[in-house]
Amino acid sequence: MPLKLPSITSIKNRTVLVRVDFNVPLTLDKTTGERLVRDATRLRAARRTIEWLREHGAKIILASHLGRPKCNQLDKSGKTTDEADAQFSLKPVEMYLKTQFHWPVTLVPDCVGEVVETTVAALEPGEMVLLENLRFYPAEKKNEAWFARGLAKLCEVYLNEAFSNCHRNHASMTGVPMLRPSFAGFELKQEIDHLSQVITKPHRPLVVIVGGAKIADKIGALENLSNVADAVLVGGGIANDFLKSQGIEIHRSFIQDTPIDANQKNLNYVTVAGEIISEHKTERVLKDGYIPLPKIIYPVDAVAARSAEAEKTVIVDLTHDIQDTDKDKPLMYLDIGPKTTQLYCELIKTAGTVFWNGPVGVYEKPQFAAGSRAIAQAMAKTTAVTIIGGGDTIAALQQFKLADRMDYLSAAGSAALEFLSGAALPGLVALERSR
Repeated sequence: MPLKLPSITSIKNRTVLVRVDFNVPLTLDKTTGERLVRDATRLRAARRTIEWLREHGAKIILASHLGRPKCNQLDKSGKTTDEADAQFSLKPVEMYLKTQFHWPVTLVPDCVGEVVETTVAALEPGEMVLLENLRFYPAEKKNEAWFARGLAKLCEVYLNEAFSNCHRNHASMTGVPMLRPSFAGFELKQEIDHLSQVITKPHRPLVVIVGGAKIADKIGALENLSNVADAVLVGGGIANDFLKSQGIEIHRSFIQDTPIDANQKNLNYVTVAGEIISEHKTERVLKDGYIPLPKIIYPVDAVAARSAEAEKTVIVDLTHDIQDTDKDKPLMYLDIGPKTTQLYCELIKTAGTVFWNGPVGVYEKPQFAAGSRAIAQAMAKTTAVTIIGGGDTIAALQQFKLADRMDYLSAAGSAALEFLSGAALPGLVALERSR
């Protein structure tokens, strides 16, 4: 079922609860002691929808979480009273929305109850309130019915503009849509359209680049994307699982071979990586139109050092004669090597669609940024559709000043990867089943 977008008549003069993702990084101003928004990417993502609502006379309630408050001390209503959780207040977000977007927004010190209801009742068309951190109530994460009812009581219409939280079965994501007419926000719809294009109607060849540190977050997406992509290029820490699965020495390189989740204690990611390679071993991608390469491509060389802080680096050839000598034992693979970089960039040039999730090296350090930078530059030059997934990849592109050269940036992270794995996301299911 396609997601429903709001019409003007569905929201005009009505109170609309907008579930946004304002879980932004904060920084502490050492002079004033105030917490400030460090990166407003997620705030800007919701801007189009919220300004459209204002333009058409909606009364707007913004609801989000911020960070992971512990909520150790609760009052009778089930809300946190722990002073340590004050650092997770959405006050810095309120100030940013006021000063940078010039929105008439007021932070209310609660999420549900009489104080919030009174404040919301006084809203005029085009005005808005920002609820305090939803996670100050453990009932949010537990998806307790009373909390969902309390949020629904505030509004006449629900709108989901938090795709990055759609994989969570929380009260504000799945409970409220069952109680009110519900719609998708414009950015959420755009996210779904772009990510769907990757797995259903990509311009071919489809080249997928998967990096980052931990394979656990990406294994489902890797398995699904390997079935639909023409080539899968692996880098970053997860490449070590693929290398080790083929018997290639990785020395002291980071590897995640077993899951954190005790329910998956028999799962071994090195084995899974090997299974992905084996499953697609007969499939080929043609380089230069005639040179056959395996569909799943992992590094043939690496930039290595004794640590991510080390200035001295060496290039390790991963194709032959890799010895585990006393000299080699301390090495860690921290970026793809020059031969791998050249190969990956040449394949990007031939692509019709490129999807990239996860840097292929420790890009924050100049000595280990060359691989990620070269991939970003190749994507900036290609005529292919370029889609970026994940906050770390976007941060790398911003560091290289190439973020604006990509066709679409998705900061959704885990939700995007679960969507690409073929999983049904609870937040989207709730929208489809809503009143």
